[in-house]
Amino acid sequence: MKLALFTDTYYPQVNGVSRTLGKLTKYMDRQHVDYMLFAPNCQEDDDLFSSNIHRFTSMKFFLYPECRIALPNLSLIRNQLQDFQPDLLHVATPFNIGMCGLHYGKKNNIPMVASYHTNFDDYLKHYHLEWFSPFMWKYLTWFHQPFSTTFIPSNETRNRLKGKGFKNLKLWRRGVDCEHYSPARRNHLSLRKRYNIQEKYILLFVSRLAPEKNLETLQKIMWKLPEQMKQQVRWLIVGDGPALPQIQENVPTNVTFTGYKEGHELAELYATSDLFIFPSATETFGNVALEALASGTPVIAANAGGLSDVVAGERTGVFCSPYKEEEYINAIKRLLSDDTERRMMGYEGRRYALSQSWDAIFGRLLEEYEKTIGLKKFARYA
Repeated sequence: MKLALFTDTYYPQVNGVSRTLGKLTKYMDRQHVDYMLFAPNCQEDDDLFSSNIHRFTSMKFFLYPECRIALPNLSLIRNQLQDFQPDLLHVATPFNIGMCGLHYGKKNNIPMVASYHTNFDDYLKHYHLEWFSPFMWKYLTWFHQPFSTTFIPSNETRNRLKGKGFKNLKLWRRGVDCEHYSPARRNHLSLRKRYNIQEKYILLFVSRLAPEKNLETLQKIMWKLPEQMKQQVRWLIVGDGPALPQIQENVPTNVTFTGYKEGHELAELYATSDLFIFPSATETFGNVALEALASGTPVIAANAGGLSDVVAGERTGVFCSPYKEEEYINAIKRLLSDDTERRMMGYEGRRYALSQSWDAIFGRLLEEYEKTIGLKKFARYA
């Protein structure tokens, strides 16, 4: 199988799409799958060029700066694909590079699949652009119509897209590395010394810091915690983004901003924290929630988006109405006051995460690729 991937976001950009595709390409390297990937460049990727990764000049997309609008060289892409002769195209994003893949696939009658990763409709509300929503959905439904399959990360996303007229939807869930994210990474002494934490409990939030992550509700939770509990809690905010200066100006003194973290240090943050608080209502899946569960840390999450496919309410965490800070506060009080329940939720979360390995999920994706190729060949010769 020869696969050509098209994406407007890729490593070293930091978001769920780029991380998922980065893991997919590493999996294909291990499985000796022949692939070619087309992606935007950015300042840090000069050393990332390889024979099968091709990058193009790009600029930030205003709604989602980690997703970039590229200026692809169409003739170069065409020549590279003609030499490569792919069996299947996978288009991961609906912008310029994705459009190049769609155009080439239609013109040359090559089997094509797509994936849907981001609820841009929810983002529009946070940037006061609701008026643009009908035009966006009209474009997205047109864009996805030619694909044999559009892979979606959660049942909530499936229901949303079905309501907009999307066809041929199949689940492609996200996985987690349970060796990397593990309760074994817990290190209270190191973490408390690094961030000068004197409080009894650590509450964690990991995300891109942007308005669509419901940071306003997060701030209200921080301020409205009972004073006695506030004195026992240290908040760790992990991540970076356009809203960082704004949120830094309006949080209590028991909040520490760590900046963007990855690797061993991020795994240690997940495992050492007592609870993971995640009020974002715009997730198509919620990779960070799954990483927290793999680390044995219960999740208090918004009852919205794809998080319902990740967190099992009352078993691995607690769901709250997305914008009602009182519900989050009650859930925090409840779990911090009951060590047994908190530990049982952590145990169940870890147990669930162990069944969600990336290798199993990517293996099933490759099976879907092969089915699509086979069906196209059958239709061609029937």
